[in-house]
Amino acid sequence: MTDNPNYDVVIIGAGPAGLTAGLYTSRARLKSLLIEKGLIGGQIANAERVENYPGFPEGISGLELGELMHQQATKYGLKTVIAEATGIEIQGQPKVVKTTEGDFTAKAIIVAGGSLRQKLNIPGEEEFTGKGVSYCATCDATFFSELPVAVVGGGDAAITEALHLTKFASKVTVIHRRRQLRASRILQEKAFSEPKINFLWDSVVEKIEGEEVVKKIRLHHVKTRENSALEVGGIFVSIGQKPDTDFLKGILALDATGHIITNDRMETEIPGIFAAGDIRHNSARQAITAAGDGATAAIYAEKFLADF
Repeated sequence: MTDNPNYDVVIIGAGPAGLTAGLYTSRARLKSLLIEKGLIGGQIANAERVENYPGFPEGISGLELGELMHQQATKYGLKTVIAEATGIEIQGQPKVVKTTEGDFTAKAIIVAGGSLRQKLNIPGEEEFTGKGVSYCATCDATFFSELPVAVVGGGDAAITEALHLTKFASKVTVIHRRRQLRASRILQEKAFSEPKINFLWDSVVEKIEGEEVVKKIRLHHVKTRENSALEVGGIFVSIGQKPDTDFLKGILALDATGHIITNDRMETEIPGIFAAGDIRHNSARQAITAAGDGATAAIYAEKFLADF
């Protein structure tokens, strides 16, 4: 927590992009504040093992990687506040970042808030969230020991979740609306060879049912139009993510999917406001590219402030 409301740079989001930006701005002796509403490390903190980040040949847990990046940045003076950014006032200088913990002024802002997990938006989902509905197997898998569970999705995140759940659940059913997974080949090979995992293809979940906790999900086959039910102790939703930019609508230029539009310097259309990582248009959505975005945004924020 910080008592100082005035900064050279305010960074929104403590994923790899925001943490790297904080490292670079702090090393440049710019008074820097990092604002994060959830876990330090962002979405990567939910990863049980990160095996494709350079410098860690044996892999590293996402939580530990985030902690190490934060430790390195704070070594050079980066301040951190746990709060949710709710808006930005862009008229004049300095700009104002509004948060649930008060307002902070900044001569430059780097938006690196990443993405939020998509929801199914079906009956029972909200009712049973935390009671059998989860969006993070790494966080919640231990609650489903020896229970049958379902994972909804077909990408890398969904298959990674399914593989992790096999360590705890009695059975893991992957439900995918298509006949083919989108996950990387190596993850598919692991999943298809795992005896605890089975697949329901061309299917969607239409309803989640239970009493105090989840007991059953209702399914619909998109090709045969047949309806069925599956008894499960939990359901893990992993159908993609959306950029965390609702608080920026009408302030910054966003593309059709809500991502922030930037140039190759990570500059938005508003001078002094930059965006980095998964939150920006055409991001590769990898930890290493997010870190590169964060470094680029910090370098050009420093240049902007030198001319300020």
